[in-house]
Formats: sequence, C-alpha cells, structure tokens
Amino acid sequence: MDDAFARSIPEVLDFFGVDPTKGLSDTQVVQHGRLYGENVLHEDQRAPFWKLVLKQFDDLLVKILIAAALISFILALINGETGLMAFLEPSVILMILAANAAVGVITETNAEKALEELRAYQADVATVLRNGCFSILPATELVPGDIVEVSVGCKIPADMKMIEMLSNEVRVDQAILTGESSSVEKELTTITATNAVYQDKTNILFSGTVVVAGRARAVVVGVGPNTAMGSIRDSMLRTEDEVTPLKKKLDEFGTFLAKVIAGICVLVWIVNIGHFRDPSHGGFVHGAIHYFKIAVALAVAAIPEGLPAVVTTCLALGTKRMARLNAIVRSLPSVETLGCTTVICSDKTGTLTTNMMSVAKICVVETAKSSPFVTEYGVSGTTYAPEGRIFDKEGLQLDIPAQSQCLLHMAMCSALCNESTLQYNPDKGKYEKIGESTEVALRVLVEKVGLPGFNSMPSALNMLSKHERASYCNHYWEEQFRKLDVLDFSRDRKMMSVLCSRNQLHVLFSKGAPESIISKCTTILCNGDGSVMPLTADIRAELDSKFNSFAGKETLRCLALALKWMPSVQQTLSIDDEKDLTFIGLAGMLDPPRDEVRNAMLSCMTAGIRVIVVTGDNKSTAESLCRKIGAFDHMIDFTEHSYTASEFEELPAIQQTIALQRMALFTRVEPSHKRMLVEALQHQNEVVAMTGDGVNDAPALKKADIGIAMGSGTAVAKSASDMVLADDNFASIVAAVAEGRAIYNNTKQFIRYMISSNIGEVVCIFVAAVLGIPDTLAPVQLLWVNLVTDGLPATAIGFNKQDSDVMKVKPRKVNEAVVTGWLFFRYLVIGAYVGLATVAGFIWWFVYADSGPKLPYTELMNFDTCPTRETTYPCTIFEDRHPSTVAMTVLVVVEMFNALNNLSENQSLLVIPPWSNLWLVGSIILTMLLHILILYVRPLSVLFSVTPLSWADWMAVLYLSLPVIMIDEVLKFFSRNPSSGWRFRLWFRRSDLLPKREVRDK
Repeated sequence: MDDAFARSIPEVLDFFGVDPTKGLSDTQVVQHGRLYGENVLHEDQRAPFWKLVLKQFDDLLVKILIAAALISFILALINGETGLMAFLEPSVILMILAANAAVGVITETNAEKALEELRAYQADVATVLRNGCFSILPATELVPGDIVEVSVGCKIPADMKMIEMLSNEVRVDQAILTGESSSVEKELTTITATNAVYQDKTNILFSGTVVVAGRARAVVVGVGPNTAMGSIRDSMLRTEDEVTPLKKKLDEFGTFLAKVIAGICVLVWIVNIGHFRDPSHGGFVHGAIHYFKIAVALAVAAIPEGLPAVVTTCLALGTKRMARLNAIVRSLPSVETLGCTTVICSDKTGTLTTNMMSVAKICVVETAKSSPFVTEYGVSGTTYAPEGRIFDKEGLQLDIPAQSQCLLHMAMCSALCNESTLQYNPDKGKYEKIGESTEVALRVLVEKVGLPGFNSMPSALNMLSKHERASYCNHYWEEQFRKLDVLDFSRDRKMMSVLCSRNQLHVLFSKGAPESIISKCTTILCNGDGSVMPLTADIRAELDSKFNSFAGKETLRCLALALKWMPSVQQTLSIDDEKDLTFIGLAGMLDPPRDEVRNAMLSCMTAGIRVIVVTGDNKSTAESLCRKIGAFDHMIDFTEHSYTASEFEELPAIQQTIALQRMALFTRVEPSHKRMLVEALQHQNEVVAMTGDGVNDAPALKKADIGIAMGSGTAVAKSASDMVLADDNFASIVAAVAEGRAIYNNTKQFIRYMISSNIGEVVCIFVAAVLGIPDTLAPVQLLWVNLVTDGLPATAIGFNKQDSDVMKVKPRKVNEAVVTGWLFFRYLVIGAYVGLATVAGFIWWFVYADSGPKLPYTELMNFDTCPTRETTYPCTIFEDRHPSTVAMTVLVVVEMFNALNNLSENQSLLVIPPWSNLWLVGSIILTMLLHILILYVRPLSVLFSVTPLSWADWMAVLYLSLPVIMIDEVLKFFSRNPSSGWRFRLWFRRSDLLPKREVRDK
C-alpha cells in the first residue's frame, strides 16, 4: 500500500480488513501471505563463478596475449620441441593472466556483500496481535494488515502506519534511512502533502529504523521488497559500477595498441615472404611458420604484460599513503578517480559537522532594572568532550562560570531534568552519548560551567581521569539533590519537569520549548545579583526577540530552563504545578561544523572542485551551516544555489540542468534523490564523489564515480563504497583528492616509461626482421625485460614526490589522454633509439667485438644461406648466445637510464636529480643485480639463453645506452620552450593521438 500515509486510519484498516482490537485471523494471514509475499529481502541471483572468471579476460590486450601464448604452444608442438624451454613463454603469460583474473574475481565478490549486509537491518522478531492475542513471532512471518506493538529499543520489522499512541510521544531514529541528525517525532495525523518524502511521512514507521522513545501500535502496510529498505535494495541491484577514467583511457590505449600491433605483425610477416623459401628453414611452410613466430614474438614485445601489475602496485602504494590520511581505500581504481573529481556531494551531518549536538549560546536576564535586560554568553567546544569555555558578550572568558547565578542554576536544571548519559569509551578514545542529543548537549554544558565554591575551577577538573571527568559535575548535582517525581515530556505541553529535594528544600526544575516555558513564567532570575524579579512585558518582549534571533537567523535549536520553589511537604507532581515558574535562561544548541572544514572548502574552490551539501535536514538549518563553512562565500545571492528535493523536482527539465550547474545545497532529500543527483551530474560529464553513512546512501554510493562511506557508518554503506573515511571528516576527502592527483601524475609517468620501453622492443624485432639478421632476442628474454626490468623501476616511479601546486590546478578532464601527441612523438623517438641501440649491440658483437667472429656485415645479413655455401666460419656461430646477451643487456641498461628520464615529465635531471627518488635508485640497482644474476649463475643463464659478458662487452653496452639521457634532455628542452621546438610540434598540434570516445557510454 503505497499511499498509506495519506489515508485515514479507518481507511487503512478497512483496506486490509483487520479489526484493531483482534488483529488478523489465521485465514487472513494465509491469504495476505499469498497476495503480498514474504517479509524477506530475497537474495538476488548472482552470476556464476565461471562467468566472473571469463569476464576478467574480456579485454583486447589480454585476448591478444592468450592468442600469442596458444600459438607459441601449438608451434612448439608442431616443431616437435620438448622440455621446459619449449613451453616456458606460454606458461609464464598464462600464469600472469590467471593472477590478474583472480584479483578481479575477488574484487567483484566483495562488492556484492552490501546486498547481503542490507538484510542485517531487518528485525528478528515482532510483537503481533492475531486472533485477539498478542504473541512474539519471527518478523519474516509478518503480512500486511498485521497489528504490531512497538516500544523503546524495538527495531521496526516492516513499514507500518501508526494507529494508536500508547505513550505521550513516540520518537524514532531513522538516520539510516533519511540521514536526519536527530530522532523524529511520530504522530497519528494523516499527511496531505503532495510529493511527500520519507521525512514528511510522520505517521509511518519505516522498516529497519529504531524506536528511541514511547510505545505505539501500528498496522503493517508493506513487507519485504515493498518497504523503504526494499526499495534501497532494488536501487542497488539496478546500479552498475562505473568505469574509472584511468581504466577508460587504458582501454582506449589498449584498443589503439592492439590495432598497431596487428598491423606491424602482418607487415613483418609480409615483408619476409621472400625469405620463406630460404634453405635454412627447410621449405616454404617451415619458413612461413618461422616468421609467424617472429610476428608472435613482436606481439609479446609490444604488449606491456607488466602494466596491470604495475598499475595495481602503484595504486596500492597510494592507498597506504591515503590510509595515513584516514582515507581507507576499498577499491584500488578509486585512488586515481579522486584525481579528476569535479564535484563532491557531501553529507552535512557527521561529515561537515561533528554530529554531536552542543550548546553554542546562552541567553539570561542580567538585570530587571534597565534595558537591555538580557545578556548573551558564547560556549566553545564542538564535541561531547567536556572541554570548552564560556565567554561573555565582549568575548572575554569567564574564569569561574559557576559564580554567575543564572549559569549556576542552568547547570543544576540541566543535570537534574535530564534522562541521558555521557560516558567515555576508552576503546574508541572518545566521549559517547546514550539518549537524546539535545539532553546530552545539556550534560556537556553542566561540565563546562563547573561547580561553585572552588577558586581552582575549572582547571581542577582537568586533573581527573577521562572516565571520571565525563560526568563529574552532573554526578555532583545528582548527589546534592534527590529526585522525587518526574513529569515526562509530552507533545501538547512541550516540556519536562522534575521535582527534587535538598535539605528540606523542594525545587521543581523544568525544561522545554521556549514558547511553552516562557508562557508559564511569571518571574525571572537575575544573573547579576541572583534576585527574583517579576517578568514584565518589556523583558518578555526582549526574550522573545532573542529566541527568534537564535531560532531564525542563527538556526539554533533552543530550549528554555526554569525553576519553582515548592512546598517541602509535596512529594509528587501534576501538570497544574507547571505554572508561575521562574525563568532561568535560554540555551541555543547546534550540530557544529568541524573546525577544519572551512579551510578544506577553500582548498576545493582553489582546485576547481565544486562542493554540493546534501542533507535530509530542513533548508534553513543547512543554509546556516553553509554560511559558516564558507560554501556560500563566493555567492552574492544563494537563492539559485539552494534547493529542496521537492523544489528541484518541480522545475522544468531545462531549468533543472541550469540548477545542477549552480547547485551548492540540496536539502530534504531521500535515497532516490541522492542517486538521481549523481546520475544527473554524470550526464553533465562531471566526475562525482558522493559521501554517505546510512543504509539510505548505499545506492548513491555505488552509482557515484567514487563512493565515500563514513567510518562510523553502517556496514551496508561501507560495502557499497570505494573509500571509507576513518575520521568521518570532510577535510580528509580533500587531502585524499590531493593524493589522488599525485598518484595519477606518477601513474602517467610510469605508463609513459613502459610505452617507450615497449616501443623499443618492437623497433628491435621489426628492424632485425627487415634487415634479415638473426633474431636479436628470444621470447623468454623479452618476457624477462617486460616483467622484471620494466616492472621494478616503473613501480618506483610511483614514489615521485607530490607537486607543491597539485591543488592549485583545475581537475583534469576525464577524456584527457594518458599520452598526448607531442609526448607520443617524444616516446617514439626514445623508443626508436632503444630499439636501434639493441640491434646495434647485436650487430657489434658479430662485426666489431674482439671476442666475436668479426664477420662482414653482408655475411650477417645472409646468415640463412650459410649451410648452402662454403664459409670461413662455422654456421653454428649464429646460434651463439653472446650477441643476444649483449642485445638484451643493452635493452636493460638503456631502460634503466630511461627510468631516470621519467623522474619528471619536463624537468631536467640537473633540476630533479636521481636521488630525489631513492626508491627509483634502489630499484635500478636491484634490477641490475637481478640481471647480473641471470648472466653469471647457472641454471638461470641456460633458462634465459644468456652467457657471461666480458669487461669490453660491458663498456660497449654503456656507450650504446648512455645517449638516451642526452636525447630526452633535448626533447625536454623543447617541451619547456615551445617556441624553440615549433618545427617538432607542427605535426603534433592534436592533443591526443589516441582515439577519442564519448566520456560516458550511457
């Protein structure tokens, strides 16, 4: 029943055919069960495990690698090869791909835990009226029409409409559903509002929420998937994970690279068709197979197999640094996504604020003799910790607040007319509340006022342990006075009173809504001398004015406190006693903004990031907070920047688009609005970060480009998120964004490094094939270079230091290429040199090396005809491992020098020296040690088809490798001075050589 909130109680009861005094009969229960279904959130059918595994291989580069591995395997079988060497290359490739697939499957399995944890918010049992009798039944057996009784502490078992109040009031904590900072008062009144949101439906008890005050009876109107919690689950099931910007660019690059690889492989094969019949191959077919193997080796060389592992490692290193900033990353790609975030949709309660109600201002009557009669005090401290000071209207601190009569009596009243508890939790290291937030705020005020008669107050209190300090002053007043009777808060009176006695003196203390308390007061307590004076019309008018200022302009939640001296024989209270009260003071409280949020907001504006405050609270309260934290600082008029959910929905489509571009505050929202906001912003090509802590936030967290859950939030929100804030602090998000930008810059550097290295390998194989010389590198040697020598330095590049201006530039565009046109040209040049130097090392050994055969170059080019003619050298010389070892070593060393080039995109090594990143220096040393290990240690040298090198060989390697630094220094100079390099840049004016796509596929 979707509109139960708008129907009267008799209408709803008639709809389900239920008698509120007897409940449903057994027959009706069976009928309703068939008609409406079970009160269970059924588990959605998951994709089979084998489908999850296959999904990890749905990538073009991965498919090419699989094809290369299978072809290598088949060719080895065709050629009759046996032993470890024959199948080493395909085995290594498949092992790498299997490891990547395992990581992907684990990530996807963890992501679906949110749906399971949602069921934890369903109640286990319910007190149900059936056949005229109450019984406790499993909540899963409830059906629409059941009459259920709920009381304090009960978790609501289904969506229900209130039909009877069994106490003065019923209050429910529905923060997990709506995000409201305080409990909500429920009532029996029918709701007439159109487009009512959850916050408006004050006669409905929502499944999964908790009763914090009162007792009531209600009729079930929705079960299982037809509840508010069920709609959240459906929304999560409809949400598909967004692809991160880096993943998109890598996918595009993969597609581009795959086409280039295919083209080059075919070209190499075609160029060598004339060599298919060479006698050394033993026939046309064997020649075709030989050059097909070369084409496969080329594919292996071109694809950076280590790239996924290195990207994952670099992002993981970033997560460690972010964890130190209290940002715990659950999804690795989200680290990079932070770097291009353009909009942060932030919860108000608990993220921008402390989510700890505290008294901020106090108003008392100073004197009744002359105007102005009232005076104001400020109270510092924004948490439940009993730490803070009280200041007068001039801003001067009160040394002993308890010497002021009104403050002293406010402390008494706040301590005694209070049902809450404040305690210290040593495990969490913070003060916690039990009970209503407003009452706990008064408890904390008592501690800040201190006690009378001690000149060392309040410094003496700081000597206590935190456990004792939590309620020391409150306990003092509770020991001084004995409670005799209590009049609980009721909706019609809007106040609470308690009768206390002390040394035969009986006093009534009252607290409540200012309009109720002040109307019952006839006298006032003067703060100056402690005298009691009549409450005149002028004083009343000034108090009303101050109350309106607190509640209106400053949006403080106000409570008035009063007392009355009672006869010493009176032991009980009645409502008639709540009159002729003496006004003590007015306390204005708020959920205060965090101290560091204002600077974080300023950082966002400087970095070009827009912040939209999203909350379930009312508009005026949220606007007041936004003014305090600086969200409206750059706006002259914020009327077009602040909308309630209803106001936004009523706008025409075009105006909604304009409103989204200006929006800074979105209030009175429910779960569907948050998800709608994320989708709408994404349609405008924004990269959206969404914060949340409740079950209600889960669909939006999952839909956002990066979902950020609060550490104190629900398990559902955390499971649906990409990142968890351990300290619930908005400032930590901003720090994480800066770290995300730095991580992307470093990621970009090592991707470029790997691209240039792989271009070198491709050029090496391609040039060797075109020149007709023997294979310079074996496939297993290429794998070694790609995985070990590329991987370690590339990972170390991730430790490059964060730029000082990282938060002074606008977010990068989502479609910005990882490799731009000019950079692609630069790395083509570097890659070409790497490849040519490798081939040169191979040729050097045959033609010039003292340890080599010193063959004429023409002999090297005609190596394949050696068996068919007479030569002065044995044909087995072309199977010697020395030349490929020299070539492989040149490739390794030149790539180590190239790693140093990537300390900065454009800065010279003279400006940013190698020791600025000691991790990179260490990785280069380790890589060289590993390379030396395989050269000089058997059986590794046999496994990789290499042999030890002489000192002369090493000198040749250095001479061929070192120029790569000089070449890149020249290219960096042209990058720093565009006017000097206009000839080079003329052909590369396009910002991107990679194929462009739409930013989002919708």
